[in-house]
Amino acid sequence: MSNHSDTKEAMLEKKIWAVIGANNDPGKFGNIIYRKLKSEGYEVYPVNPLHDKVEGDLCYPNLTSLPKKPEVLDMVVSPKRGKAFIEEAAALGIPYVWLQPGTTDTELLKLIQEKRLTAVQACVLVALR
Repeated sequence: MSNHSDTKEAMLEKKIWAVIGANNDPGKFGNIIYRKLKSEGYEVYPVNPLHDKVEGDLCYPNLTSLPKKPEVLDMVVSPKRGKAFIEEAAALGIPYVWLQPGTTDTELLKLIQEKRLTAVQACVLVALR
């Protein structure tokens, strides 16, 4: 588990992202982060089985259904909901996981370690300022 700024920088240089937990509520982080990444020029895919569209864009139920393999996952869901996405990311060979505040617990962090994924715990909105 790394909180190093170089890992953050490396992730921010990747251009294809998936926002896990993207939604249509302008007051919620899943929406704010999705819009922010798009406005910064990232190719970003909303992933949320509860929505067909986010901000007018096609929303995907899981990572496997995405048209392109993201380089970074931005997790905006509870650890309980996040575990399946971590398993899926490892299976698909998606190396980077950006964990928003409040999206982790010990089990999730252990899973990320076991799957040998690279993760940072930070707010992407702060990092993009």
